[in-house]
Amino acid sequence: MVGVIDTEGDVAEWIFPAEPGTARSARHAVHGALSDWGLDRAIGDMTVLLVSELVTNSMRYTSGPIGVRLVRPQPDGETAAAHPGLLVEVSDPLPDPPTERMAGPEDEGGRGLQLVACSARRWGTRRGKSGKTVWFELALPG
Repeated sequence: MVGVIDTEGDVAEWIFPAEPGTARSARHAVHGALSDWGLDRAIGDMTVLLVSELVTNSMRYTSGPIGVRLVRPQPDGETAAAHPGLLVEVSDPLPDPPTERMAGPEDEGGRGLQLVACSARRWGTRRGKSGKTVWFELALPG
């Protein structure tokens, strides 16, 4: 069962269980929010791809729950000053930060953080009260 925390205004936030189909549910939720916000399709496609990678990583190493949060900046608001691009966060209860590694051509995994690092303007991890958050920021056109 997906828990919708908020999808109004400039923040969209969900909680997903760590079970089969969660990455698909997260992609659908993120795509819907970005479409509602009228964001550029290329930004939407990249955001959906990176969220899918991070949610899949979380599912691989934890039993959930997995949080996904989007923050859209406003041109003259406080959010824009703090986060000049689209801020995306994926959280899970495992406190250990993910390890970026170089995947070989035959490796089945290991490319998620590489994709984030190559595609995002900025990215990082932070520990929370219980678990960690992997975040990234994508530049918005304009």
